[in-house]
Amino acid sequence: MTSKILRALVYVGAILTALVLAGIVGYILINGIPHLKPSLFEWTYTSENVSLMPALIDTILMALLALALSVPTGVGAAIYLVEYARSSSRFVRAVRMTAETLQGIPSIIYGLFGLLGWGLSLISGACTLAIMVLPVVMRTTEEALLAVPESYKQGGFALGAGHVRTIFRCVLPSALPGIVGGVLLALGRCVGEVAALLFTAGTVAQIPDFGGQGIFAIFDSCRTLAVHMYVLASEGLHMDETYATAVVLLILIVILNMGANFAAKRLKRGM
Repeated sequence: MTSKILRALVYVGAILTALVLAGIVGYILINGIPHLKPSLFEWTYTSENVSLMPALIDTILMALLALALSVPTGVGAAIYLVEYARSSSRFVRAVRMTAETLQGIPSIIYGLFGLLGWGLSLISGACTLAIMVLPVVMRTTEEALLAVPESYKQGGFALGAGHVRTIFRCVLPSALPGIVGGVLLALGRCVGEVAALLFTAGTVAQIPDFGGQGIFAIFDSCRTLAVHMYVLASEGLHMDETYATAVVLLILIVILNMGANFAAKRLKRGM
């Protein structure tokens, strides 16, 4: 009887969660799709067209740059903690406690930290986001590595593979779904962050001029889609365009998630 009640509660919880998600997405789509128009996708932003295209490009650049900085560092740190460091050492305990603490710090604190001498720029925002999502990537990767059966490593050693080869050929492919899950969580936070980027990347609706400045364009101020939505909503003059931007942001998140899953499958196949 108890198991049936618990099963029913699980089903109810799952249904309620799905309904809430469907309600939020449906509300955004209903209010945003009718206001999608060509002027929103013009290359240059003006106060008349309130184009989201610069913010869209900036969002992709910001997220990719932040993940490029955080994912290798987080995955490497997790591999060291699981495969090389002694779990009982003070250093490992300190690193894990620090990661858990960093996860609980409000994002605006990260923004104030990034503001100190960094200036309003793409690289400033990306580095701040990388620090914010690093604990997520590291902890999820660590849990994924710990979930790999010990027999996988023993099989690699039995076949004569070294420790490094065993990690990359036996352990990482098995832990890849968990690692991708952490990367997707980090990606979602990068795309949806507002508070930290207001202090670090700024609110200038422009695409960094890589054609004219080259790599130094990363020091240009910019705004992401989430910041663009915040600016439009706070002005109160373009609420229709705000909902339309939300629709584009939802579509972008879906596309990025699908792309990450596709890349993970190709990577796993290559391993």
